[in-house]
Amino acid sequence: MNYYVYYKIESTRLRQFWPLVQQIFLEIEKQTGIRGRWMRRRDDPSTYMEVYEGVKDEAAFEALLQGASDRLGVPRKVERFISAETPA
Repeated sequence: MNYYVYYKIESTRLRQFWPLVQQIFLEIEKQTGIRGRWMRRRDDPSTYMEVYEGVKDEAAFEALLQGASDRLGVPRKVERFISAETPA
């Protein structure tokens, strides 16, 4: 299972936001072995996304994401994708 978490960040908050994201990535990696990636939308510099690939324990992972959302203080949209090669 792959998770894509996206949200908007005001440019004035970006400097304070990045260290929080790094901390979340380290915590998630420590607990799950999954290293997140941070991406920015090419045509909208206020839209950011965290990418987590290869999640095995969805319930535990989603609890970690909820905790991250609470700390970041911005509305976040979570999308879940699986391989298209996996039968429905």
